[in-house]
Amino acid sequence: MTIARSQLVDPQITRWYHCITRCVRRAFLLSEGLENRKRWIEQRLEHLAGVFAISVGGFAVMDNHLHLLVRLDPERAGEWSDEEVARRWGKLFPPRGQRAEVLEVSDAWVEDRLKHPEWILRARERLSSLSWFMKSLKEPLSRMVNREEQARGAFFEARFKSIAILDEEALLATCAYIDLNPVAAGVVDRPEAAEHTSIKQRVEHAEAQDAVEPLTAAELGSVAACAASSRLEESHWLCPIEDRPEEESLREGMMEGFSLGSYLLLVDYTGRLFRQGKARISAALASVFDRLGTDGETWGRRLKMLRRGRFQGRVFATSREHLSDVKEKLKLQRLPNLCGCPAG
Repeated sequence: MTIARSQLVDPQITRWYHCITRCVRRAFLLSEGLENRKRWIEQRLEHLAGVFAISVGGFAVMDNHLHLLVRLDPERAGEWSDEEVARRWGKLFPPRGQRAEVLEVSDAWVEDRLKHPEWILRARERLSSLSWFMKSLKEPLSRMVNREEQARGAFFEARFKSIAILDEEALLATCAYIDLNPVAAGVVDRPEAAEHTSIKQRVEHAEAQDAVEPLTAAELGSVAACAASSRLEESHWLCPIEDRPEEESLREGMMEGFSLGSYLLLVDYTGRLFRQGKARISAALASVFDRLGTDGETWGRRLKMLRRGRFQGRVFATSREHLSDVKEKLKLQRLPNLCGCPAG
């Protein structure tokens, strides 16, 4: 039975969602030789993250599907002035002339929009909507490809899968799984070598700041290097891995006290599990697992279950308590966890 998106996505339950959208018939419409389409998706994601009240925590553009980790930030949209709402909407759907040509978002156009409070209210709601975010990502690419191929029809499947992420370990596991998709598929042997992924973007952004040495040391298990990497993502469009106090940062991150270096260490370890079936747990990585309240064996088992890729279930939690809380809020008797992953 199809469930309405409004019942699947609720910021009061969680702000984090793992979205999966596939090409029609699961055809390889984003495959080799069509790299411009993958680049377009990356560029479009960056653009949309600057328009919507939605943050992008991770992504991987594969040959026939897309993984996306997003955080809903509806309170940001509530703080925008009416004028800012109108200008943001103009970036998304600019006004057009009589010949359908794109026009400038002029002061006159904005002033005209401000005369319609009901339009402003609707635009504000849509700028914090996951469905509108995904619509704004997928539909322009479909139109572009149809023009290229002089064809008609859908490019992506009509509905996308959205999985509610209920706790910190589930959030990190999802982020790592997304970044490791090309490794799991055998496309590359190192996570940071994979094109069109969030981890590639994060590493390149750090390299642009001459921060290769601390990142390399962090991946080798240096606790000091993990800490030194904490400020590297302040200016990047992706949601920072580390959530630091407001007096230190104007941007909200993913996890308090968890640096980019620690995340790269965790992803490197998990990638070795995928490739080799085993990996060494360094002192720095042991402290990461302690921070998450888990251990290497449990983490590896959970990621291997995610790797199976069936994605049955509406939520992902690593704690029975979190599952029970959500069941109670939604008034449900049963709430299957993602892939049947056991909650501790």
